[in-house]
Amino acid sequence: MSDLTQLELLRLHGRIEHWLRFGRPLAEATVDHHRRVLSFAPGSVFAVLRWAATDLGTGVSRIDILRAVTSGERCATVSHVRPGAEILLRQSGWPKVERVLQAIDAVLALGIDPADAAPDHWRHVHNRLTAGFEPRPYSRERHAAWLRRRRIEA
Repeated sequence: MSDLTQLELLRLHGRIEHWLRFGRPLAEATVDHHRRVLSFAPGSVFAVLRWAATDLGTGVSRIDILRAVTSGERCATVSHVRPGAEILLRQSGWPKVERVLQAIDAVLALGIDPADAAPDHWRHVHNRLTAGFEPRPYSRERHAAWLRRRRIEA
């Protein structure tokens, strides 16, 4: 059994759109004109932005920041993700999705790939937005601490 986590991206022009906002897939396969599958190594962090339209306009906007799991590791069931993933952040509704996109842009502005940011930061952003509070910004100092912690735990 493969340890790769697979993400299916769907695009039905004007109706449903799934995008990879950040992350580093190891492989990509085109299924058909509307679908492609990205494969991620265990431990990889990636963000998926989902949008769906109704006859009245945008019906759903959602962003998930996920961590790929290893075979046998507990994980949550996530739509279009096999076998599942650890959910670091999940927000729905355009105002919250927009705030997450701003948090991602703020990490990028530091010169840090959001896929390399501390997973705890994405959990923090999720919790603060869910509670209706402003998340604290990520910093180079926090990132350096995360990198040191990751080396120690390896």
